[in-house]
Amino acid sequence: MLSRPKPGESEVDLLHFQSQFLAAGAAPAVQLVKKGSRSGGDANPDRPPLQDHRDVVTLDNLPDLPPALVPAPPKRARPSPGHPLPEHEDPEERLNRHDKHITAVLTKIIERDTSSVAVNLPVPCGVAFPPVFHRSQGRQRKPATSGKRSIFAQEIAARRASEAKVPPVGEVASTLDPPEGAAACEALTPREQGSQLPWNSYSFQGPHLVTGKGLKSQEAEQEAQTIHEENVARLQAMAPEEILQEQQRLLAQLDPSLVAFLRSHSRTCEQAEEKATGEQRPGGHSAEVTGEEPIMPTSASEPRQEDELEPGAPALALPVTPQKEWLHMDTVELEKLHWTQDPPPLRRQQPQERMQARFSLQGELLAPSVDLPTHLGLHHHGEEAERAGYSLQELFHLTRSQVSQQRALALHVLAQVIGRAQAGEFGDRLVGSVLRLLLDAGFLFLLRFSLDDRVDGVIAAAVRALRALLVAPGDEELLDSTFSWYHGALVFPLMPSQEDKEDKDEDEGPPAEKAKRKSPEEGNRPPSDLARHDVIKGLLATNLLPRLRYLLEVTCPGPSVVLDILAVLIRLSRHSLESATRVLECPRLIETVIQEFLPTSWSPMGVRPTLSLHRVPCAPAMKLLRVLASAGRNIAARLLSGFDLRSRLCRFVAEAPQDLALPPEEAETLSTEAFRLWAVAASYGQGGDLYRELYPVLTRALQDVPKELSSPSPQPLALQRTASLLTVLTQLTLAAGSTTPEPRSDSAEASLSATPSSVTWTQVSGLQPLVEPCLRQTLKLLPRPEMWSALGPVPTACLLFLDAYYQAWSQQPGVCPGDWLQDTERLSEELLLPLLSQPALGRLWGSLGCCSPLCNPQSCAPAPEALSSLVSLGCAGGHPPLSLAGSASPFPFLTALLSLFNTLGWIHKGLCGQLAAVLAAPGLQNYFLQCVAPVAAPHLTPFSAWALRHEYHLQYLALALAQRAATLQPVSATSAALYHSMALVLLSRLLPGSEHLAHELLLSCVFRLEFLPERASGGPEAADFSDRLSLGSGGDLGCGRGTLLAQACQDLPSIRSCYLTHCSLARASLLASQALHRGELQRVPALLLPVAKEPLLPTDWPFLPLIQLYHRASDSPSGLLPADTVGTAMRALQWLLVLESWRPQALRAVPPAARLARLMCVFLVDSELFRETPIQRLVAALLARLCQPEVLPNLNLDCPLPGLTSFPDLYANFLEHFEAVSFGDHLFGALVLLPLQRRFSVTLRLALFGEHVGALRALGLPLTQLPVSLENYTAPPEDNLALLQLYFRALVTGALQSRWCPVLYAVAVAHVNSFIFCQDPKSLDEVKAARRSMLQKTWLLADEGLRQHLLHYKLPNSALPEGFELYPQLPPLRQQYLQKLISGVLRNGVSET
Repeated sequence: MLSRPKPGESEVDLLHFQSQFLAAGAAPAVQLVKKGSRSGGDANPDRPPLQDHRDVVTLDNLPDLPPALVPAPPKRARPSPGHPLPEHEDPEERLNRHDKHITAVLTKIIERDTSSVAVNLPVPCGVAFPPVFHRSQGRQRKPATSGKRSIFAQEIAARRASEAKVPPVGEVASTLDPPEGAAACEALTPREQGSQLPWNSYSFQGPHLVTGKGLKSQEAEQEAQTIHEENVARLQAMAPEEILQEQQRLLAQLDPSLVAFLRSHSRTCEQAEEKATGEQRPGGHSAEVTGEEPIMPTSASEPRQEDELEPGAPALALPVTPQKEWLHMDTVELEKLHWTQDPPPLRRQQPQERMQARFSLQGELLAPSVDLPTHLGLHHHGEEAERAGYSLQELFHLTRSQVSQQRALALHVLAQVIGRAQAGEFGDRLVGSVLRLLLDAGFLFLLRFSLDDRVDGVIAAAVRALRALLVAPGDEELLDSTFSWYHGALVFPLMPSQEDKEDKDEDEGPPAEKAKRKSPEEGNRPPSDLARHDVIKGLLATNLLPRLRYLLEVTCPGPSVVLDILAVLIRLSRHSLESATRVLECPRLIETVIQEFLPTSWSPMGVRPTLSLHRVPCAPAMKLLRVLASAGRNIAARLLSGFDLRSRLCRFVAEAPQDLALPPEEAETLSTEAFRLWAVAASYGQGGDLYRELYPVLTRALQDVPKELSSPSPQPLALQRTASLLTVLTQLTLAAGSTTPEPRSDSAEASLSATPSSVTWTQVSGLQPLVEPCLRQTLKLLPRPEMWSALGPVPTACLLFLDAYYQAWSQQPGVCPGDWLQDTERLSEELLLPLLSQPALGRLWGSLGCCSPLCNPQSCAPAPEALSSLVSLGCAGGHPPLSLAGSASPFPFLTALLSLFNTLGWIHKGLCGQLAAVLAAPGLQNYFLQCVAPVAAPHLTPFSAWALRHEYHLQYLALALAQRAATLQPVSATSAALYHSMALVLLSRLLPGSEHLAHELLLSCVFRLEFLPERASGGPEAADFSDRLSLGSGGDLGCGRGTLLAQACQDLPSIRSCYLTHCSLARASLLASQALHRGELQRVPALLLPVAKEPLLPTDWPFLPLIQLYHRASDSPSGLLPADTVGTAMRALQWLLVLESWRPQALRAVPPAARLARLMCVFLVDSELFRETPIQRLVAALLARLCQPEVLPNLNLDCPLPGLTSFPDLYANFLEHFEAVSFGDHLFGALVLLPLQRRFSVTLRLALFGEHVGALRALGLPLTQLPVSLENYTAPPEDNLALLQLYFRALVTGALQSRWCPVLYAVAVAHVNSFIFCQDPKSLDEVKAARRSMLQKTWLLADEGLRQHLLHYKLPNSALPEGFELYPQLPPLRQQYLQKLISGVLRNGVSET
């Protein structure tokens, strides 16, 4: 006998048991029995019945088969035993015979014969067909059933009932009286305690809350009835007071929401019972009207408790009375109809009261006092119902509505609000920033979620809002209008300057490599964190680009949505090289843009707006490609080679705008953008092969330019196209003149190398005769300001082309120099020199100051809604004509003119003097004087960086021309000093991207001896004479300041080499800047400049060699310094002395305290540098300049200093170094004593007397060599008790004596004397006790000399050996005070301190 399986046995054991059972052949203990079919027949009648001795378990209502949890396998068809299949019947015929599908029915339709039937026209009637079914009819015929039934089902049931039994018309009543004995199942409230009790006026007919519904047991209703009867019996056994008390206890314990639910349930039960009672009354009717007022618990005339208004509240004045037949108006809830009332009257705004901002549907800010009618749709909100408009919070709430129209409306209003906020319409009417509030609330991701909506209207509104948020229309207009300026195609990236710490070490290397590097921390950060610092990065992290591609490619939106998406893509591409690369590499995005919006063939378009932009050329699409190409030469090469842009450029350049079968404005803009894209590609030396194919088109266009310029009203778009054409020719000419770069081992330069240009000089040499007439035509309009302003950038583009033409001509190896020399002379005599004598040119020079951002810092103020995380130029409001970006700005033309003059002066030295006469213009001189005036530069914002860069171009070109002229002819002393001051100011202001200009300034203008006229006009002698007249100057160390200045002028070349070494810029950035400014197109990496975080050089750049020596000494563990340390320090100190003496305005940006801290670094370099005689002389001369009476009051050591974390820490280090290596050096001691003046922080004096008392022994500086007056140390009296005690201890212990530290001895005696004889009654008890103790000890001193000094001190006097005067005898008041104290000492003894 086999055993049963036991717990713990595995499947292997079970299989073993099975094999044993099968091998034994035993009968199974269980036999499967198939029950009969559901029809009652036995499935197998021949099978024997079950044995009685077997246990059979039966369950009631047990289904035959278990429920199917998974789809059942398909059943195989088999013939039924009772219906065998015929052997010779065709299966197809059998299927057709049993087919019940609609197709089988339709194929058997036989048309009825209507030939003998009379045709009658329909009888007109006033009712609709079919008859309109009104809901009120269904309500009247509604049966009294508990379940919910649809209106259609109710109508069918009513019709069946009416067909079964149609009562007489007179038996149908219109209303039913309410029942008298309706059952109540709701608990009494305190307000109802005065009413009748429920057991007196109500009967308990059955349970309402506990009904047993949902229970499977058959006795559920009986159990519920039993519970109800027990409850009723218990209630009847209780007294009324007990019932009320128990009721109050239950109400206090239950949740108020639960109580409200029970009461609402009781009302439903009451209404159902009322209906049932009405049907069961004798003489009741089958028709029912369900529109009466709700049944009340006490009387029909009393309002229900839930619908009652609060006591004292006025009745609702509804504009429309609710009807019972209306949908969902069977139970009128008055509290939900408050919104239908008229809004309350406006509340007057109190003075200085802040109210919530509300906006109209057009995004306008509505004043709190404005009263608008309600039909405008501005009052659909709950808060402040009397005020029109919607708040930002309400608009946010509306964007989450389930109604797509409401979502679209909210997004549209928010887009309008953003646009008006960026335009500055709100001004100071709002507290805070609208954009910052929206971004903090998550508006960016709300837009991103809305882009994934399924409704086209919502998507369109979201795209428009995204464009309003990201794109400033004025920015794009500004950058487009200045594209043809001098280096106008170069722009700063529109990205925040707050970079991560990981990015600060990535300054070196090409920009392409920096774009590919991405820190893992940034890649793992969520989009919300990225968007907090950079909105564009946060958006790109949400897969925005694939979604925009999907919208363009799949959904095919309308023209406005397409333009918005292209504008957003342009803004993303302007962010950085990384963003532009992601736009380029987004799958199928650029392919979709080029194929759909830059086709080579399309259907002609009229003037009317088109319904779709797909398969139609679009100017923003061409602009997107141009912005992408500006980000880097690699991107431009990929666009030209991988997307077949050459054919499209040929298509839109070869054909005139009027022949493009497009609207006129769109055709002009598209042609202009095609020229600009070609110009960007030509800036890298690419696209030259198109020039050979399009040469006839370009020459024909140039020949038509003079005719267009001579028209009385030239079109602005046509002028922009002409300027873009000239820009293309300028870049192609530079490409023809640039030589092939030699391969170098440097990786930075090797990455910039490219193939030689395909444009040769012979191909562009014939363009100059075509461009020069254009320039002549424009110069004719110079005396007419209104016509000159209308020309736009065309004159500037003509001058820049001539500049590039002569520069390339002079670099051709096989061309005779005499040819271009004669041509330059001809151009100067015929065109340029007569231009200099025109009064209109002087008018342009005179307007420089009015349009200068440096002279008008308020013109560069940040936009009202400027955000650090979303960079924009802030040009939404436009610019006035007299501004750098205005229509009357002289900067573009004058910058191009100076560039041409520099090129002509460089290739023809004989013309340099004649052309340099332009620098003598009074307007330019006055402009330079305003620039070097002591005014603060504008705060560095994106717009100010853009504007200042163009202004610095003009300043540099003017200085370069002055420097060329100075080498050939003498310059007046006034002009030379002005040029030098301008060069020094410009060097400290140049921004990233201008590394070449800074390098050239250091090479030429800054250290140019001709720009230091003081050296030959008695400057050194005047310096010596000034020092002799100075009363507070230090002692002569053997060499005057004049001699040091003369020596510095002789060593100017060495000084220049020193600063070129220590002010070196990043090599990769310098090479890229040189390639851009020299026209070496093969080495240009990108037209995207570095981020303008700060100027290239710090404001204290003259101190850079000293600072670098200090850092090297701090970082060198061995203490070994470079061999030329003394020479570097001496050259830097020489240059600082020159600037302090002759160009003090150049160091005005460096506070005197910062200058003192940097001089202290000379002594911290090592232990021997400060002992060198030249160093001693130069530092002493510089210290004397800091201690002048006009400079000393500005010496503030308590404020934060640039480049220094803490001056007390530096001073503590300085004291430690002085104590270790000074050996009593007087100059070192003078620098130690200078910060100890009374007006500076007491921390510095405590550091000396508390932690470095040993340094007092080495402070032997005589009183006569003290660089400042002794009164600066003694007045006012010291009030720090701890320092006074340290003074007294140093004096008493002998650590401070007059013979080795005369200055601090006099200072300590003065402060201790003032303290011990002070009789201020407001002093604290602790101070009074210390004063008495100190005076007692002074009286008992054994050192008679110190005792005499402390008691009889009178005034400081540096002429005396002690440094102060003494009283012959004490004044009477002091004598009395001392006698009083002495008598107390003699009686009580000396008190201990």
